[in-house]
Amino acid sequence: MVHNEARGAELTPEQIEAGRLLFAGQCDFIAAANKMAVLPPITLPEVCFAGRSNVGKSSLVNALTGRRMLARTSQTPGRTRQLIFFNLADRLQLVDLPGYGYASAPKTDIKDWTNLTRKFLAGRQSLQRVFLLIDCRRGVGKADKEIMNLLDETAVSWAAVMTKADKIKPTALEKICTETEAVLANHVAAFPELFVTSSETGHGIAHLRAQLTMFALEKQPAKNA
Repeated sequence: MVHNEARGAELTPEQIEAGRLLFAGQCDFIAAANKMAVLPPITLPEVCFAGRSNVGKSSLVNALTGRRMLARTSQTPGRTRQLIFFNLADRLQLVDLPGYGYASAPKTDIKDWTNLTRKFLAGRQSLQRVFLLIDCRRGVGKADKEIMNLLDETAVSWAAVMTKADKIKPTALEKICTETEAVLANHVAAFPELFVTSSETGHGIAHLRAQLTMFALEKQPAKNA
């Protein structure tokens, strides 16, 4: 069976178009924070992207927004060392979290980033959903399971997003997605739908945009001149 962009979910053309319009809007970098004390004020609903180092978080943000250089990408795992905030059309805030797991940095720095991520996930009141990225070539690892358990414990809604779907064959993709869904079934805070994406080919991007739009503020009508 060929794996679709998402299982168990049918979106209407109107929902897909709403996602396209939202992400076609202005998207601006607004803040980078390495401490909870300097997080930007809460002004919009937020969604964040979490995952292992080099899982493709920045590439996914760029693909969603259609901007190649909005979020920095690097071949060096662990390069993103702060929480990066983007304002999307004054309707939704996107947050790119530091990667966890392997990082080419001192252990004390890695510990600080990990603690910051955990505090943010557990305590940010504006956070609507965490999108946990899983590399299709790796599957769910020990560090991923730790974050899943943290999100369950703190009752933060989260969904799994498979990345780099273009890097493996369809049969292998189907197998890893089935295994991942079995893991999700054991987590109370997990959204049941699994998203499958490729930042390179655009697979699954329109579907994920439509889902993210569900958390955005309603578009304000244009003011009369």
